[in-house]
Amino acid sequence: MAFGARILKTGLAVTLALYLSALLQFSSPVGAAIAAIFAMQPSIYRSWRYFLDQIQTSTIGAVLALLGGMLLSNEPIAVGLVCILVIMISMKMKRADTIGLTLVTVISVMEASGQWEFALTRFLLTLTGIVAAFIINIAVFPPQPRKQYIQQIENVFGSLSLLLRTAVSHEMKESVFRDEKNALEASIRSLADKYALFEEEQKQLRRAKYSQTRQMVVYKNLLASLQKGFEVLEAVDRHYFQAERTGKTDELFDRHLEQLIKYHETILLKFEDKLKPGANDIDPLAEDNDRFLQAAINGYDAEKSGQLRLSVVAAAIYDYGYQLERLDKVADQINRLSAEEKE
Repeated sequence: MAFGARILKTGLAVTLALYLSALLQFSSPVGAAIAAIFAMQPSIYRSWRYFLDQIQTSTIGAVLALLGGMLLSNEPIAVGLVCILVIMISMKMKRADTIGLTLVTVISVMEASGQWEFALTRFLLTLTGIVAAFIINIAVFPPQPRKQYIQQIENVFGSLSLLLRTAVSHEMKESVFRDEKNALEASIRSLADKYALFEEEQKQLRRAKYSQTRQMVVYKNLLASLQKGFEVLEAVDRHYFQAERTGKTDELFDRHLEQLIKYHETILLKFEDKLKPGANDIDPLAEDNDRFLQAAINGYDAEKSGQLRLSVVAAAIYDYGYQLERLDKVADQINRLSAEEKE
């Protein structure tokens, strides 16, 4: 298991929660530590939203547990009924991510048979843990999801380009190829989760800046290009080697994939502004992409088995090329706007 910033921050948040509980002279500081663990989030925005959401659901949970303990005592069936009610209310409020910690509060309060002093203490413990996590999240290695996103894009493309270059040539060991492909799939899912986080934050802004909206377009197209590339890998893995092929067919597919990878790499260099002036004037891929698909169609031989499978692979490659064209246009537009802003 890799030791990351979030692991360190969770440990620090628990430590801070316990120290704050001792400072405030709480009799049982465990609740604050549990709250700190739940409250550690991947971004500052998520931490703040979790803080607000958890206050709402914990208040409702503590009140219902207090009433339940007073009216129904702390019998197991009563605790279960109150938990069900709290879950239903939390789901109705669309606060599903706060249910776990809220139920801990409910069970603790009902265990004390509805004593309001204990309910208040329990609520303050939860609040202490959340505040501790929020402080640590801001002060220690504050999350930089946008910077991490770009770095991860580069790493994922490196893995994708290696697999695409060896997919048709079948040079990589099958077990290694599958392990690398599974790791790549997990990385792309992680990127999609990060993009969903950016999109969530963007929707919360009443008036997003034009630069922020432009940045979201870039992130979306970068992610879509990697996803299309992975779809090519899936198509090759499922269909390509089950079809009868000639050496000419292998050369056609392998050569065009190599061209797409280089094109993708050049576009990423455009975004990073690493190309010399004039070096980014690469020829559009549209004509070559059309010629590849036409050649794949012309090579169709109904007498050979699995020819339709080759069509599936060719369509996935063509779609990948089309997405790269869109990404290239976005890169050109971003570079043009950046140049105008500098002037």
